[in-house]
Amino acid sequence: MRLLSIVGNSFGCSASGERLVSAARDGDLQEAKALLDYNPRLARYSTFGVRNSPLHYSAAQGHHEIVSLLLESGVDINLRNYRGQTALMQACQHGHWEVVQTLVVFGANVHRVDYLNGGTALHLAALNGHTRCIRLLLADYIPSIPNIWNLLRDRSGNEESISEFDESALCQVISKPADGGITALHMASLNGHVESVQLLLDLGASVSVLTVEDGSTIDLIGAGSTALHYAACGGNAQCCQAMIFPFLISGYLGYMSLSMHVCID
Repeated sequence: MRLLSIVGNSFGCSASGERLVSAARDGDLQEAKALLDYNPRLARYSTFGVRNSPLHYSAAQGHHEIVSLLLESGVDINLRNYRGQTALMQACQHGHWEVVQTLVVFGANVHRVDYLNGGTALHLAALNGHTRCIRLLLADYIPSIPNIWNLLRDRSGNEESISEFDESALCQVISKPADGGITALHMASLNGHVESVQLLLDLGASVSVLTVEDGSTIDLIGAGSTALHYAACGGNAQCCQAMIFPFLISGYLGYMSLSMHVCID
């Protein structure tokens, strides 16, 4: 009788878990709240096979209120599915910035990598051109001072204004490579997401990072490719211009400075 009782409870928990999954996926806040009030442990339920939790489903669909509800119920915010993806990764993949904001505030790990290609939430946001998600992921690395974006674009003339800015830490996050040495800038460039490319460049993403041959990653362009190669391969002229323009300006200013010295002499 005890065994039958345990089996019965297991089936009941599974059925309730599937109801919570459906509520999370469909955005039914009242149903989700009722189920969690009845059994808070349902927040830890995951589907068979793909191991997606209610948190994954609600994040992927952009239901930020249900995401908050699940987090307040004690679910592991960095729970992974069978691909190694967290809820933060899925929210970034689909561009649900309100969910990303909620997860970041609750302390989601932005550095986690998936099992497929070693990509982070930043890689997924860049791949799909979700610029607002990129901003939120990097918010902790950017000082909260007025006109910060203008200051970052013109670092040379504003070094004192952003003395509190740890640029090396930001660059490490932005230029963190997935398998094959592919960075977020590579991904945004290949798909022609100009706004995301410009943001990453403004924040210090390196154009010179090269992809590598790691024996497992399929690189459509080939090892030794920069983000500029990726933009050119994708036929994205605006992305190419965004990466080349700073070098042209730098060269022009250098030339003008030299000319002025020659004239003065």
